[in-house]
Amino acid sequence: MTLRHYSYAIASHIGFILLWQAVVVLADVPTYILPTPLQTIAELSEGSYNWGMQIWVTTLEIFGGYALAVVVGVALSVLFVWIPALNNSLMPLLVTLNMVPKVAMAPLFIIWFSYGIVPNMIIAFTICFFPIVLTTYRGLIEVEPDLINLVKALKASRWQIFVKIQLPGSLPYLFSGMKVAAILAVAGAVVGEFIASDKGLGNFLLIQQNALNTPAMMMALLLITAIGMALYGFVLVLEYIFITRKEIAA
Repeated sequence: MTLRHYSYAIASHIGFILLWQAVVVLADVPTYILPTPLQTIAELSEGSYNWGMQIWVTTLEIFGGYALAVVVGVALSVLFVWIPALNNSLMPLLVTLNMVPKVAMAPLFIIWFSYGIVPNMIIAFTICFFPIVLTTYRGLIEVEPDLINLVKALKASRWQIFVKIQLPGSLPYLFSGMKVAAILAVAGAVVGEFIASDKGLGNFLLIQQNALNTPAMMMALLLITAIGMALYGFVLVLEYIFITRKEIAA
C-alpha cells in the first residue's frame, strides 16, 4: 500500500467515528441502544472489568490458533506436493472435515481439551487452517513445469527446487490465505469464548449483554476488532518484507 492508500484508510475510519458520534447525538439515541464513541471509550476506565486480562486471553487464543494453523497448514501443503498419494487421500478428507460447523464442535472440544483457552485456540485453528492449506498447495503446484524441468536437468535436488523456486513462487498464494485466515481466526476464538470460556472478550460480551451494558459491549467489540487489525497488519508487514519490497527493488 502507498502512503495515499494509508491516508484514505485512516480518513475513512475517522469519518466513520465522527458519523457514529453525530448520528447518536443528533438522533438522541438512548445509550442502551447505541452509545457514542466517547461513552464507549469511557468504559476503559472501569477497573472492575479487568480489561488487561480479557484482552490477553483473547489475543492468546487468536494468535495461538492462527500461528498453529500457519505452521501445520504450510507443512501439510509441502507434504501434499512431495507425496501426491498423500494429497489424493487426505485432501478429500480435509474438505469433508471443513464442512463440519466449527461452532457445533465446541462442546466436543470442551470434553476433549477441558474448559478455557485451549479449546478456543483449537476452534480458531480449525477455522483458519483450511484456507492456508488450500492456497499454499495451489501456489506450490502453480510453478511453471518448464522451469522445474530446467532445474532438474541442471541436477538440482528436490530441496533446492523447493527453496529456490516453489517456495518463493507460492508466497503470494500463501499470504492471500494468511490474510483470509487472520479474519477467520478472530471469529473462531470469540465464538469459542461464547461457548467454552469464563474469560476473554467474547465471554465478557455475554456477561454485559445480560446486564444490558451496551457501552461495555461496544468497547469489547472495538478491542476485538483492534486485535484482529493487529494480526492482519502483522501479515501485511510480512507480505511487504517478503514480496512487495523485493518487487520494488527489482
